[in-house]
Amino acid sequence: MNCEVCQLKELEVEHFEIREVLRCILHTIVFHRALGLVRPKVIDLELFDITYVQCGDGELEKKIDEKIEQFISWVEKHPNKKSQVCISFYEVKNKHPSWFTNKTERLYWEQWYINLNVSQQQKVHSGKSHPSKIVVDPGGSTVDSAENSLEERSNRRAALESSLREVLFQIIKFVNEKKDHVPPISDGVVYFPYEITIPSSSDSAFGMDMIKRMLQTGHPTMLS
Repeated sequence: MNCEVCQLKELEVEHFEIREVLRCILHTIVFHRALGLVRPKVIDLELFDITYVQCGDGELEKKIDEKIEQFISWVEKHPNKKSQVCISFYEVKNKHPSWFTNKTERLYWEQWYINLNVSQQQKVHSGKSHPSKIVVDPGGSTVDSAENSLEERSNRRAALESSLREVLFQIIKFVNEKKDHVPPISDGVVYFPYEITIPSSSDSAFGMDMIKRMLQTGHPTMLS
């Protein structure tokens, strides 16, 4: 079966930005793969000047949030590591039914890789105040290092916002261009079966782990 894979642009994020970024991307993907009747819910991001749409399904939101919290816990144990979150869509097929067993297998038809590079959190000083350094530029004027730091963070946030917009357009472009691999739609089904996979503590290489899962008959961790 043809499985289309979309590698989304890598995003440089800080720890506190993970939750909003992943919610935005995962919900956008699921919304564009939703079937039947959904109640769209428009969400304005708090950290960025970006609006996206959720399916308006409380159970779906809960499951996505659970996976995000698991991913954040993994990140805290593996600081400064590049990582991926993968959302896969699949069909369920009966495999060699017999009198005693009725095994099913998953036929994956689409996978999305969300690539994050989580930078180390900058420590914020508390308690005693520390005087900021004054830097003299070649022109003779003075520049407060705190102002420099604020400007750097502002520029970094603007760059991330721009990259996140690119990822959302990448999702829309992929959905509009790649249609032949999408399986037939069953009556009354709102969502295609899917799972969200995050790195586990034992994974040395998440990409290789995903390939192994595709080759094995055992079921990967499931969110559906």
